[in-house]
Amino acid sequence: MPELPELEVVRDVLQRRVVGKTITRIELFQPMAALVVRDLTGRGFAETLTGATFDNVTRRGKFLLFAFTRPVSAWLVLNPKLTGRLQLATAQTKRFKKTAVAFTLSDQTELRYYDDKTMGQLYLTDAVERVPDFAGMGPEPFDITREEFRERLKLYRGEIKGVLTRGEFLAGIGNAYADEILWHAQLHPYRKRTQLTADEIDRLYDAIQTTLRESIAQVRAAMGENIHLEPRDFLNVHLRTGEACPRCGTTISEISANQRITNFCRTCQPGGLIRGM
Repeated sequence: MPELPELEVVRDVLQRRVVGKTITRIELFQPMAALVVRDLTGRGFAETLTGATFDNVTRRGKFLLFAFTRPVSAWLVLNPKLTGRLQLATAQTKRFKKTAVAFTLSDQTELRYYDDKTMGQLYLTDAVERVPDFAGMGPEPFDITREEFRERLKLYRGEIKGVLTRGEFLAGIGNAYADEILWHAQLHPYRKRTQLTADEIDRLYDAIQTTLRESIAQVRAAMGENIHLEPRDFLNVHLRTGEACPRCGTTISEISANQRITNFCRTCQPGGLIRGM
């Protein structure tokens, strides 16, 4: 699933590559498009956006938002979820099998959306608050102070990894980067929030800031202009089951629960284990 670091780099690339370009043609590939595209305006997806010029690309949590210059006042909001990806390509570039939408731009570039599991959505809306799961998001990790983080954390009592991945707590952190943040903070993923000391909470805050910023730099270097990629070879523990911890050499553990894999180091991240291997 694309998380804050990947989507921030994708946003940077699109800000450079599509802003100022006009959509000259839109192709909707069925049946994929019927599962992905949501027109909340009722004016027609292709009809509304054909002829529109990209004005700005922003990110909020795990959403990408596209704004347009007049006469189009609507937003295009992407929630890629698990396997949704964007691709910048030429018309001659072979499309991915599960391509749902292709926007042809005035420079003949194509911006495509494809989704292997058809779980993501592409919304056309007059108000971003109408997009499901958007309005309830918490603050961006880089926009919250240490004191605000401490106060906000008090509202939650569950396991700390579960808290980190709740969009209403902080926006943009998912399964992969929660594992990395907790490894950097040396906190067991199943520690209860109520068990954390003040020092551990400070370590967690610092780990969020450092891990996400460093990951953005790593993703930018590995991704380049290939925004359909999800480079994660640099991650220390996530999906590194059975490998040696980069910090202490202990074999990295894995727990699978609720269709989610959690990786951590039992030595660097001590704590009670409530579920088996």
